[in-house]
Amino acid sequence: MADLSGEEFQKLCDIVAKLRAPGGCPWDREQTNESLLPPLIEEVYEVAGALRAGDDVNFREELGDLLLLIVMHAEIAAEQNRFKIDNVIREAAEKLVRRHPHVFGESNAKTSGAVVKQWEAIKREEKKGDQHYLASLPDALPALMRAEKAQKKVARVNFDWDNIDDVLAKVDEELGETKAAIQSQDRQSIEDEIGDLLFAVVNLARKSGIDAESALQKATDKFRARFNQLEDELIKRGRKLGDVDLAELDGIWNEIKRR
Repeated sequence: MADLSGEEFQKLCDIVAKLRAPGGCPWDREQTNESLLPPLIEEVYEVAGALRAGDDVNFREELGDLLLLIVMHAEIAAEQNRFKIDNVIREAAEKLVRRHPHVFGESNAKTSGAVVKQWEAIKREEKKGDQHYLASLPDALPALMRAEKAQKKVARVNFDWDNIDDVLAKVDEELGETKAAIQSQDRQSIEDEIGDLLFAVVNLARKSGIDAESALQKATDKFRARFNQLEDELIKRGRKLGDVDLAELDGIWNEIKRR
């Protein structure tokens, strides 16, 4: 069977162009790169959710929605003579070749660790302006993901603990400083120390081979499921949320945990 991916991609681009053209869809014609930024971010999270759920049907659909938004963003840029989708694809391909000299050139990187270090070195050479090692750390990432990315990057240049016990000690240290800040009732100090504590916990997750973002997502999902059970139990007892004190709620919560 012939590979129709190129034809299908061009068909998608043509559909988007028609939607944006005079006589096309009023909603699509009103969109800008700025108005489509929130949906773009939302779609990335929906892709992640479908992947975590192991739902290939939804995963495929969400990837399609994400691809549609990428094509939309490029079409808007093309209408303003800024760049075209062809430029996006060509530059992505060129970057892959340039940053994989061990595949397309003469480099001899044999391990994934060596490949990552090589990638970072090439990336720093490409970037203009601020040449600091963490200059490329994205500002728009969610806080947990951004912290983990920063930690992973500095670990590649040996700024990392070898022993997880050292990381645990750092968490304990930051927790102690957070307690002291709370006792001081200095709001700025409390914020600073809680931030340091969160950063240390992300580091603990990373050193344990755990993705902090996924771990917190699962913890929140677990909390929601248990709270739903708590609410159902209250309904069985003829009670409702807001009319029950903490002691009773806590008792029901612990019953649910024991189950």
